[in-house]
Amino acid sequence: MSRPHFKLGTKIAILSFFLVLLSVFLVGVIFVNFISYKMEHEIGYRAMAIARTVAQLREVQENLSKAEGSKVIQPLAERIRIATGVEYIVIFNMERIRYSHPYLDRIGTPFNDGDEGPSLKRKEYLSQAVGVMGPSVRAFEPVLADEGTRQVGVVAVGIIVPTIRGIINTLRIQLYSSLLVGLALGILGSFYLARNIKKNMFYLEPNEIARMLEERVAIFQAMDEGVVALDIENRITVSNEKACRIAGISPNDNIIGLHLNDLEVFSVLIDLLETRDPSETTELLLNQTWVLINFLPVRVKDQVVGQVITIKDKTEVRKMAEELTGVRAFIEALRVQNHESLNKLHTIAGLIQLNKAQEAMDYVYKVTEEQQEITRFLSQNIKDSSVAGLLLGKYNRGKELKVEVYFDQDSNLGELPENLESNIVTLILGNLLENAMEAVVGRELCEVHCRIKQEETELIISVEDTGEGIPSENLLKVFQWGFSTKGTENRGIGLALVKQTVERLDGTIELESGNWGTRFGIKIPLKSAKLL
Repeated sequence: MSRPHFKLGTKIAILSFFLVLLSVFLVGVIFVNFISYKMEHEIGYRAMAIARTVAQLREVQENLSKAEGSKVIQPLAERIRIATGVEYIVIFNMERIRYSHPYLDRIGTPFNDGDEGPSLKRKEYLSQAVGVMGPSVRAFEPVLADEGTRQVGVVAVGIIVPTIRGIINTLRIQLYSSLLVGLALGILGSFYLARNIKKNMFYLEPNEIARMLEERVAIFQAMDEGVVALDIENRITVSNEKACRIAGISPNDNIIGLHLNDLEVFSVLIDLLETRDPSETTELLLNQTWVLINFLPVRVKDQVVGQVITIKDKTEVRKMAEELTGVRAFIEALRVQNHESLNKLHTIAGLIQLNKAQEAMDYVYKVTEEQQEITRFLSQNIKDSSVAGLLLGKYNRGKELKVEVYFDQDSNLGELPENLESNIVTLILGNLLENAMEAVVGRELCEVHCRIKQEETELIISVEDTGEGIPSENLLKVFQWGFSTKGTENRGIGLALVKQTVERLDGTIELESGNWGTRFGIKIPLKSAKLL
């Protein structure tokens, strides 16, 4: 038989109701016991006061020693008992013989209840006992004659103690009303508490919250970049496996709750958190790995409660950028070739419409021969199809910009080693040729010269333009990330990528510039070339 499934609000309401019910019950029990205790003490004080008064009566003191003394003492004791409302007043002499009792047949009989002993030794006290009339509090008071020098007997005053049931019956209206008010408040409070908790939990059930948490954790761990979340005191609240792997931290190590200073590998981030612009990407060596760091503030209700640090492996980012650069280069080459082909077709169509068939034929032969010549040269000398395609695209791009692109006749590139990918070469050539063409556009002499020479131990790349040159004060700045003389956004990245790529390949890069133009010379050792 399956157990009934209750919603969280119902569970909270039921639990709260029974807690309130238990609380009210316990308070009621404590209250009744307290009343019983207080009543018992008040009854004892009252009984003792009456006993002391009776023991001071001269009639009692003088007649306790007489054989017929009960005839005087019994009526006196009964009048006092009726007047005070106590259950009984028993007076007995030193031989424990009763001189008064509510039941007349007990007069003259010995008092042997067992708790009267100390009273025969001049001690007054209270005692609890179950007598013939039920449980009672009894006050024992010695009767002293001859101005207190001689004890002649004892006065015992008994008052029946009300039972718990009797107290409840007496206070039942107050108790029941208090119980009902408490239960009503408990029910209302239970439903209010359940509703408030559900509201704070966005009206989600625990199983729904657990499922959402599992999904969020799975998504978080599946992210392809490291993520570390911090609270306002820079203590780690969340981290995924990618971040731990980049930082060299074992996945079994629990770093949640640790301060960044507690982890040596992350301690370098403290200064960056205080000095760097959150929107700025920072390059950093983390656990012998070059990474790109970003800091993003975490805001809850427009209040910053912490930060999220994203960590990207720079090698992976570079590979992605190189792939993207290569694809864009080929797309640009196709666009330029399509545009150039349309221009040529329009020229041929115009010559034909002008009835200049011979000029049209000559133009076709000239264009075809020129295109075939450059295509033949690249296919024979550049064996890597990606690099050859890039060079052909840049050649056509130059035609569109009215820039003459010349390839050195001794250029050659064979099959690249396995440890030197073609996208690396296209990245270098693509950026250098694009920068060179931009430098000569609009000048009187618009030429770009390119030389690629693969030797046994190294790959030599040279790109030279006839531009106005680079000012001497900018020669060291052109390789900085984001530096550009164009004054536009998203520029100043190409040469920085080229420099980082060449250095990672243990290569060298030379820069010469003057009023004659600019030349970039790159040498990459083939034997020590490394994958990025």
